[in-house]
Amino acid sequence: MKQEIKKGGHWINEAGEKVPVDYIFSADRLKERRAHSLLTKAKGLNAQLVKMKHEFQTICDEVCAKVMTDLKASGETKGNFTWYNFDRSVKVEVSVNERIEFDDLTIKACKEKLDQFLANNIESKLDFVKELVTDAFSTTRGKLDAKKVTSLLRYRDRVKEPLFQESLALIEQAMRKPSSKTYYRVSERQGDGSYKVIDLNFSSI
Repeated sequence: MKQEIKKGGHWINEAGEKVPVDYIFSADRLKERRAHSLLTKAKGLNAQLVKMKHEFQTICDEVCAKVMTDLKASGETKGNFTWYNFDRSVKVEVSVNERIEFDDLTIKACKEKLDQFLANNIESKLDFVKELVTDAFSTTRGKLDAKKVTSLLRYRDRVKEPLFQESLALIEQAMRKPSSKTYYRVSERQGDGSYKVIDLNFSSI
């Protein structure tokens, strides 16, 4: 709450105590005014960003639906989507980021099977798998990188050994997708043909 300066009045400090206005330093009075000024403007800009993000979503959904209609395609389109204006001077991007987590016990069982698979004197032509598995299950601050772990699924058709196949099945079984986040970006084409993103920082909204 913004403090009011009234003769003979008082301000309330963080401990809830009354401090006579006459004892408030001029620097504290300046900080009080400026802090609330910044807060008010920041809230106003945040409200505009929220409104702008909603407009991005509405427009992108409209464009996507129209493109599907023109192409005589049916069904709901989800996931990443990039579109341009007619002369391609403006690029709009929609990207969906799904957060992946793993069931602890299932992914532990998966790692045990992979370790057993690697310990079974695999053929030399499959030596590359050792590095893949080691990298996939390396942790940062005790946490697995979901992208690295799921990257092993790309080798389903190259490595046919039963233990490896069972491990991949456990990866899929362990996967959880508790949430997803959609990001919107608009870029303007520069003279050299590259696109410069207009920074709106929607990520936390």
